[in-house]
Amino acid sequence: MQVQENVFNFKETKMKYFDELKRSMDWLGHKNDTVFIGQAVACPGTAMSTTLKDVDKKKLIELPVVEEMQMGMSLGMALDGTIPISIYPRWNFLLCGMNQLINHIDKLKMMTTAENKSKVIIRTGIGSERPLHPQDQHVGDFTDQIQAMCKTIKIIRLNEPSEIFSSYKQAYERQDGVSTILVEYGDYYSEK
Repeated sequence: MQVQENVFNFKETKMKYFDELKRSMDWLGHKNDTVFIGQAVACPGTAMSTTLKDVDKKKLIELPVVEEMQMGMSLGMALDGTIPISIYPRWNFLLCGMNQLINHIDKLKMMTTAENKSKVIIRTGIGSERPLHPQDQHVGDFTDQIQAMCKTIKIIRLNEPSEIFSSYKQAYERQDGVSTILVEYGDYYSEK
């Protein structure tokens, strides 16, 4: 399905956090080379899944709780020419995929030829604490620690609605084979 690019170029001055996430996912969903992979991607279950409701169902790959395998599958898809948007609703869950992330995806540029432009877009979040705190295993922010371990992966905290679309667009359009982790804030879905 071809969609004109200007459909996604909103000129409103004050977009909401959730609306910008949804716009970003819709835009990525219209790209021929993208696929969305993870838990609660094709099935409801997290706030992130609501941002995918208008993405073509054929682009959504639902997985069970297999975080390391998910990251490995994402790398395989990237090497095959697809740009996977690999969704981990919380940093705490993404920790289970660190072997693939740190030892393989981050080191891909060093282990392959300079012509390799494979990349993964990783979507994760810091869990919402309001109105109900889900306990510490759901609200970790490991951005600084993971960035310190990575040599090539770019990590972007999405603090403001105005940063969201341009950050996802940059992650998709970059031509240098660098993967990107985009970190969302669960509380901002309803607060900003």
